[in-house]
Amino acid sequence: MVEATWNDEAKTPEIDWKASAALQNVPRGSEDLTEVTSLEGAVRAWLVLDAKHRANALLTPDKPILFDGASMEHFSGEGIAALAEHLPDSQ
Repeated sequence: MVEATWNDEAKTPEIDWKASAALQNVPRGSEDLTEVTSLEGAVRAWLVLDAKHRANALLTPDKPILFDGASMEHFSGEGIAALAEHLPDSQ
């Protein structure tokens, strides 16, 4: 008999932080535009936004991410904050 082991890695496997992602509804000069960068860069950019823009921002990775056991195509608000908790240490 084989025993299954469930852990956080099964729910959220290693995240490819270098994958492309778009961060929408972020301020760029006098307009709110989309920023396309790495997933890590997009999450870090979200962290420095003011509360209004954090609430309105939409993060779309180039491919869905398995996060907390669900395949996610878009992240917003608390979803981006939860992703931020998994950011690698900055170099």
